[in-house]
Amino acid sequence: MALFDMRLQDLHNELASGKLSAAELTEASYKRIAETDERIGAFLTLNEEGARARAAELDRSGAEKGLLHAMPAGIKDNIVTKGLRTTCASQFLTNYNPIYDATAAGKLNAAGAVTIGKLNMDEFAMGGSNENSSFRPVRNPWNTDYVPGGSSGGSAAAVAAGQVYFALGSDTGGSIRQPASYCGVVGLKPTYGLVSRFGLVAFASSLDAIGPLTKNVEDSAYVLQAIAGHDGMDSTSAEVAIPDYVSSLTGDVAGMHIGVPKEYMGQGIDPKVKESVLAALKVFESLGATWEEVSLPHTEYAVAAYYLLASSEASSNLARFDGVRYGVRADNPDNLLDLYRKSRSQGFGQEVKRRIMLGTYALSSGYYDAYYLKAQKVRTLIKRDFDQAFEKFDLLLGPTAPTPAFRIGEQIGDPLTMYLNDIVTIPVSLAGVPAISVPCGFVDGLPVGLQLIGKAFDEATVLRAAHAYEQNTDHHKARPQL
Repeated sequence: MALFDMRLQDLHNELASGKLSAAELTEASYKRIAETDERIGAFLTLNEEGARARAAELDRSGAEKGLLHAMPAGIKDNIVTKGLRTTCASQFLTNYNPIYDATAAGKLNAAGAVTIGKLNMDEFAMGGSNENSSFRPVRNPWNTDYVPGGSSGGSAAAVAAGQVYFALGSDTGGSIRQPASYCGVVGLKPTYGLVSRFGLVAFASSLDAIGPLTKNVEDSAYVLQAIAGHDGMDSTSAEVAIPDYVSSLTGDVAGMHIGVPKEYMGQGIDPKVKESVLAALKVFESLGATWEEVSLPHTEYAVAAYYLLASSEASSNLARFDGVRYGVRADNPDNLLDLYRKSRSQGFGQEVKRRIMLGTYALSSGYYDAYYLKAQKVRTLIKRDFDQAFEKFDLLLGPTAPTPAFRIGEQIGDPLTMYLNDIVTIPVSLAGVPAISVPCGFVDGLPVGLQLIGKAFDEATVLRAAHAYEQNTDHHKARPQL
């Protein structure tokens, strides 16, 4: 694990000097997985043959491809990878081997990274605890009786446990940031459209975003640099200039004006989590930043609006899973409609079925205006809250999640309580703006995350502030003792 605790620049220097090889890094990753993953459950599919061949190729070529060269990476199992099984943690896709790479995965390959394997998740990214995987739950490396968060729980747990150097996850309503908070790592949700969604198996197409989970903010900037940019294969991909994110990590936040939404620090927020956030604000004050309270008045409607919109889009996107074109097909159906019914009944898990039914109802004749259309209007109001706040503030700050991680099984029977765990991440997703979660303390031995929210396509400021905070605290240096 000591290798993966090194700074990316230092590890790169070891590779460049010949003291370390790509093959040795890859073997270190698989050794760590063998030691720990029986307890964690982070991986669904390992790419051992392909990764070792890739590492050998990198060592033979000697080509210099930048700081991600030879770095062991994990990919969330809803991001397609050519020739490497992609299941979305669903029984429906147990036999799906894609014939192409997602753009983000392809960009990592171009940067020289080595794909170690595919990471466990909540089925079709629907969940906040990683207990909804149809294969096995992921466990939190800090305490294996607790959840790692979801849906990118496998990605966060693999980084926290030192199984890979970094990982890709996807965030629809908080699915990168919340597990990053629970597992004590850094998780970045980019602005919607900054990173191509091509090859990301769709959950809610107007919300989904691919982003990195890393041990520190600097690594997050390097990975974002590699995967960001316009892609003609994604109609929602934004044509914007990509700045040098790493050069923005100056450590200087003097004069920065930070807003603290009162709705993110009120009822439902664990008092000890709130203490950690207030302590983080004192760090920013000591660095020359100022802050004041701000209101985002439509926050109270965000969870309801999100679950109507996301479930409606999921209902539409998952209609393609019919047992005909790809995925698992039910045996011995009586007719075509019976094939659809049996394949979906057998292939989808309980949470996926719940959201399909909710979304189908919201889109149905007679209810569309009352539910889906009204939720879209509320989304506009929530985005307007952020727009108005950013007229005054450079950043918004609050907790990533209202509590630390909870015990496995504690909330699985109460979906409404589970949904409320995303109450401070969902509004950001509805507004489409970037946000990062960085470790800011511990409560009862479990990590707590600080969420920094920025203006659209201003990841540079978000990363600069997160990096400045990180450089003046030690929370990110803590490692779980497995």
